[in-house]
Amino acid sequence: MNDYRDLIATAIVNATEGLETEDVKALVEIPADSKMGDYAFPCFKLAKVMRKAPPLIAKDIAEKIADNPLFDKVEQVNAYVNIFISRSAYMEDVIREVNGKGADFGKSDLGAGKKVLVEYSSPNIAKPFHIGHIRSTVIGNSIYKIFDCLGYDTVRINHLGDYGTQFGKMICAYRRWGSKEEVEKEPIKTLLKYYTKFHEEAEKDPDLDQEARDIFTKLENGEKEELELWTWFREESLKEFTTVYKMLGIEFDSYAGESFYSDKMPAVVRELDEKGLLEESEGAMIVDLEDYDLGVALITKSDGSTLYITRDIAAAIYRKQHYDFYKNVYVVASQQNLHFQQWIKILELMGYDWANDCVHVPFGLVSLEEGTMSTRHGRVVFLEDVLNKAVEKTREIIVEKNVVTDNIDETAAMVGIGAVMFQELSNNRIKDYTFSWDKVLNFDGETGPYVQYTYARAKSVLRNAGEEVVAKAQAAEGLDMQYISGDSAYELTKLIYAFPSVIEEAANKYEPSVVTRHIVDVAQAFNRFYHDEHILVDNEDEKIAKTALVISAANTIKNGLALLGISAPEKM
Repeated sequence: MNDYRDLIATAIVNATEGLETEDVKALVEIPADSKMGDYAFPCFKLAKVMRKAPPLIAKDIAEKIADNPLFDKVEQVNAYVNIFISRSAYMEDVIREVNGKGADFGKSDLGAGKKVLVEYSSPNIAKPFHIGHIRSTVIGNSIYKIFDCLGYDTVRINHLGDYGTQFGKMICAYRRWGSKEEVEKEPIKTLLKYYTKFHEEAEKDPDLDQEARDIFTKLENGEKEELELWTWFREESLKEFTTVYKMLGIEFDSYAGESFYSDKMPAVVRELDEKGLLEESEGAMIVDLEDYDLGVALITKSDGSTLYITRDIAAAIYRKQHYDFYKNVYVVASQQNLHFQQWIKILELMGYDWANDCVHVPFGLVSLEEGTMSTRHGRVVFLEDVLNKAVEKTREIIVEKNVVTDNIDETAAMVGIGAVMFQELSNNRIKDYTFSWDKVLNFDGETGPYVQYTYARAKSVLRNAGEEVVAKAQAAEGLDMQYISGDSAYELTKLIYAFPSVIEEAANKYEPSVVTRHIVDVAQAFNRFYHDEHILVDNEDEKIAKTALVISAANTIKNGLALLGISAPEKM
């Protein structure tokens, strides 16, 4: 597709003196009101160079480029040159590009040769995979897909929470109150019950906390019995996690969790000491970051056991050595902001110039209507239950409304799970929100099911158009553009044209909601076009031209949903 900002800049530079194309291109903008043109060029910054008032400069430029065949109309309004692109040329250019690329529309080689690691999901083993985990899981998965779409060599990492004092608590609870049969029957819910009981009992008997710490120290030292229990908890947890990942259509390239770095931490502690960064404080080892307004970072406890920060430093060093990443992205809740600021600053103080290539992508928290979630107190909503309920609700709607579908169970899963994922990705990731069953299962308005339904509607039009018409429309050759020159068709085409730049914006901001909002806009624009125009008319040329635009819209919606990790049903 043509870069219209570039073409406009070139036209302006060719019509004037003393201007550079890139400087002009940077000033070209899209007016908020389409009545003011498709593009606008403000002339304020040219006043010093040209020694004229901006409105006079705008008038001169408008007159000189008015006869360019690329433009339908050029107007001077005060200090602006307002430009209306030739609709027919623009729309044919966009439709030919989109229909030619199909599933590849939106892809680029922007990131060729650069490796991006995306760490996301990262649940704690032996604890429930609850609704709070969905944020990291689906936001991270979408960020991975966005970078992958832009040609980056992208690696998906699930940094499992499989280390730390909580496993001392879990083993302690299991030994006191657990049974093997109970765990094997329902692993996560049973282990959660033990974990909750531990905290209840520890409030009455503080000695339990010390017992748990002692057990974790044994685990760190590789004691056989503790290691076997920990391995068993991990394996049982992964079985349940895999069930949820399969429902979400999510996979990982690496499950190297915190335990993977246990043998790499002593070297990190030694390096910190050798570089004069470690200080002793009440028997513990710290790095003082007060000079950077980041407080004090605890590296090892007084008993010598390590902490999250030690493991994250070790993990980052390992990843740089192993992957030589361009970016090392962590999709982790905003409550960990200080933690990430601290260990990235420590890497910087250690002399690693790639420290700032480690990027924390924070997101807001999920709470329940009855209060904050807490695994300690057993107050959680299991993610698998949410997904199953969404699928069940969708199936009921499909039956109730007699929706035509090839496979009712498959469609219910696509739409129900897609609805949950879309809701997570539709708002700015940093916003906190309260989980509500009513909101998750509400399919009205700007939702995933609305976008999926729009795609299915487009596919229905294409089936009814017939193979011969679709083949000609797909080729997009010799289209008679007079039949799709209306406002609704043009506004839809402009949104389709913007899709590749939207993907780049989403990557730059690590913000999937940029894509989500855009495909809602495309879906709404398509539905306006669908209602404004009779598509499957008797006139063959008109039918082919309109069908070509339907194909472009369907490709854009499907590709946008794919970046969110959501399927697009052919019938709905």
